[in-house]
Amino acid sequence: MLILQGLPAFSEFRKNKLLESIRKIDSSISNISAQYVHFTKVNDKLTEDELKILNSLLTYGSKPDAVKPKGILCLVLPRPGTISAWSTKATNIAHNSGLPAIRRIERGIAFYFEGSNTHTINKSLYPIIADRMTETVFLNMFDAERLFEEHECSMMEPIPIIAEERSALKKANINLGLALADDEIDYLTETFKKLNRDPTDVELMMFAQANSEHCRHKIFNSKWTIDGKNQDKSLFDMIKNTYKKSKKGVLSAYDDNAAVITGNVGNRFYPDPKTKIYGSKTESINILIKVETHNHPTAISPFSGAGTGSGGEIRDEGAVGRGSKPKAGLTGFAVSNLNIPSFLQPWEDNYGKPNRIASPLKIMLDGPLGGAAFNNEFGRPNICGFFRTFEIDYCEERRGYHKPIMIAGGYGNIRSEDIKKFDFKPGCKLIVIGGSAMLIGLGGGAASSMESGSSDEDLDFASVQRQNPEMQRRCQEVIDQCWQLDDQNPIAFIHDVGAGGLSNAFPELVKDGGCGGQFELRNIPSDDTSMSPLAIWCNEAQERYVMAVDPENLAVFEDICKREMCPYAIVGESLEAKKIILSDKKFGSNPIDMPMSVLFGKPPRMHKNVKTKKNASKSFDLSKITIEEAINRVVKHPTVASKSFLITIGDR
Repeated sequence: MLILQGLPAFSEFRKNKLLESIRKIDSSISNISAQYVHFTKVNDKLTEDELKILNSLLTYGSKPDAVKPKGILCLVLPRPGTISAWSTKATNIAHNSGLPAIRRIERGIAFYFEGSNTHTINKSLYPIIADRMTETVFLNMFDAERLFEEHECSMMEPIPIIAEERSALKKANINLGLALADDEIDYLTETFKKLNRDPTDVELMMFAQANSEHCRHKIFNSKWTIDGKNQDKSLFDMIKNTYKKSKKGVLSAYDDNAAVITGNVGNRFYPDPKTKIYGSKTESINILIKVETHNHPTAISPFSGAGTGSGGEIRDEGAVGRGSKPKAGLTGFAVSNLNIPSFLQPWEDNYGKPNRIASPLKIMLDGPLGGAAFNNEFGRPNICGFFRTFEIDYCEERRGYHKPIMIAGGYGNIRSEDIKKFDFKPGCKLIVIGGSAMLIGLGGGAASSMESGSSDEDLDFASVQRQNPEMQRRCQEVIDQCWQLDDQNPIAFIHDVGAGGLSNAFPELVKDGGCGGQFELRNIPSDDTSMSPLAIWCNEAQERYVMAVDPENLAVFEDICKREMCPYAIVGESLEAKKIILSDKKFGSNPIDMPMSVLFGKPPRMHKNVKTKKNASKSFDLSKITIEEAINRVVKHPTVASKSFLITIGDR
């Protein structure tokens, strides 16, 4: 491992703000310094010329400190077993700069604390300098070796339903964080007893992701009985009712990754597929629109949660029909009262929160930055947003948004010829493009479907995601060049990879395309040799899309990917038989061999039987409130105050 010192990690302003926060906890600290440190794992010793190139690549940022740092060292690194987005980009740049011997570059921040205590550091300072969900604090430079530790990968695990029946599935439900309801446990138990075999952990996790609230909207599709009266419509039926009543101008709704409405005829500027010369083409430019939420990841790790929320919504916009183009975005946040230290408001009472989730203030300090960072680095302007805080006493309960609402949305454009997805034939190549599989975001679809606080803290960490907008831009360039080929577009079908990872995306791809699919686990690009079959198939590594490409169009598609330096892999082929088969040549096993009727069949429909609560509201006493005070409180409430920071923050 090579250790290369970097330049200061923070501006003088940020360093002083950090020192101010630190001194509130430990007043004995008089000064801090923070420097980037780079740790490089190499396959072969680098030559002098290669070292010069590496040093040049890793020299960036602020001017070096005039004085060598001193004091107690606290080294903040990514959690061992994870690979940071920075590492992925830096390693890729090194390879493209003629340094193939580099296996991986990782970055940390070395904090040096000066003060009267010269031996130990107060551990209560750790949360100020490190995000506990994504980072770890070490006290020695050589502890960074743990970043590069490699472990043997584990095999799939059968769940003994035949021997232990329902109890085996109940244990797996808790241990794997599947968020299965009781009737789903009954459904799976009976299904695998009929198949006369035990399911694997991979099959159960895939089922849990594909049938999670996040993916299937079980509550929104559930049957409702309110005060003993059965309701005619589900929540989703009510949402769709506006479209049912007024379809004018709507070209596609509720059956793809985003809705499409009629746009205008105009000129678009892109290369002619035959001459390769840029030019203007007159065509219909339809508008696609989309919003979605990314609440659970934002509650756990606000910056990356909001960032990957924006990234996932952008992928949805790019994966409409047979390929489309995102254009502009929005972000929105609803949180509980902020409780800003030294700025508490009359309506605020700090009721506390679960330790595993971030505070409303932390969410609003970091979340908008994460969303803006992804939009900005991807190259999409974020032009609108919303922000509100809310808490209320209701029926002896305190209600609010401790689990926040984080909304990502936007609009884009699509050609009329590309709006509809069509069935594709057996024998099509099933391809993933974008980043490699890694142990992040595991079980995120199921985790977000649990009530906050009901899951294990380790499972919450497992569902934390990370963002790499530059990789997503490469993917979007591939998609753009495919739809720009007009009727020669090689994409037969496309889906983004979101909740549930490939375990949800590939089955959805073949189901919607009218086929089954056979896949090889070891064809999936992976940056972590220790990952189990479950982790490889079900992780939520970001910036990925899956698509079906006819073999006769494969060469054209591969040329585009190579030109854009976009990683891709042929993971499988479409089948006529309606089943999902996942083979593992490393262990000579089939982690999945499941009829699609089991995965996408009709598990029991959720039924909500509720009664109306009547809240005994108190009379509103205005006698002690002046008009000046009322106006002051209203206009400075976050719900009313300016939201422009959600837009201008992208210009930082």
